[in-house]
Amino acid sequence: MEIQISDGIVRRVRGGQDAPMNGLAIQARTVANFLPLICERAGANIVHNSDANYTGIRFDTKVGPVVLEMPKGDQPYRIVHELIEPDAQGRIEVEMRRFPQIYKPQGIAHITAEFLRTRGFLK
Repeated sequence: MEIQISDGIVRRVRGGQDAPMNGLAIQARTVANFLPLICERAGANIVHNSDANYTGIRFDTKVGPVVLEMPKGDQPYRIVHELIEPDAQGRIEVEMRRFPQIYKPQGIAHITAEFLRTRGFLK
């Protein structure tokens, strides 16, 4: 499933009809196709968030949402834990890991799944 967030409004995007067709969206769909079953059980969704300016794959884990953000330009992939409420420092997200764009989509999916599994985010 794909979700689009714009001006604080969350709406579901239907596959070939309303879905964005930019490079980041295609890259997110490609990586999502290689995610293992454990990530699918965690409710993996592709998110196009124009408010926070990212496209990524969101996992609804047992400790809150975690997003694999697709890189823009030469930036690395980022795995970010989105906090439900700001913490003591006022942060609303915590970057947990970065990795470069040298990996293929299968590698990105594997790295992400193993990171989430070994850190206890997935059941």
